[in-house]
Amino acid sequence: MKHETIEKNIGLMILLIIITISGGGLAEIVPLFFQTSTTKPIEGMRTYTALEFEGRDIYIREGCNNCHSQMIRPFRAETERYGHFSTANEFVWEHPFLWGSKRTGPDLARVGGRYSDDWHRAHLYNPRDVVPESKMPAYPWLFENKLTGKDTAKKLEVQRAMGVPFTDEQIAGAQDAVQGKYEIDALVAYLQALGKTHSVYNNKR
Repeated sequence: MKHETIEKNIGLMILLIIITISGGGLAEIVPLFFQTSTTKPIEGMRTYTALEFEGRDIYIREGCNNCHSQMIRPFRAETERYGHFSTANEFVWEHPFLWGSKRTGPDLARVGGRYSDDWHRAHLYNPRDVVPESKMPAYPWLFENKLTGKDTAKKLEVQRAMGVPFTDEQIAGAQDAVQGKYEIDALVAYLQALGKTHSVYNNKR
């Protein structure tokens, strides 16, 4: 009879569904806040340099994360192509994290060091020059736009407030580290850092 009462009372059913889903969600999510594997950085992790961090902002601005994921799933087809599967403790300093799910282009989680700087520059200037079948757009303006660095220190300060251990020296030297560099320099620096900010799962192929 209780079951029949619930089925005939739509408001009560909705309330109970919300309680059930919320309880299950909390049971799955809350423990993650207390596990070192999800809250502590992986061994040997370093922060991005100021130039790499500016490159990350350009990567987001240009929508690169809309077509490239940065999350290698734990399946053989993934790990043989991209390297060791991604782990949560690699991303504890990522705000926002850029895991993604759509792959119009390949995953970039461990792309650092797989190609030369010159390859990346050619690929970003006109992707078809190096990958004839590529659908990726060209980004020639990155070779023309220069960084001023006027907001770089503030960006690092905000990241430090969220737990990223940027040092006083890094923040103080942030503007000088990027001022006058082209946006392409920053983006290539960021791409070369992906998968290389720690030594645990570095590319070994």
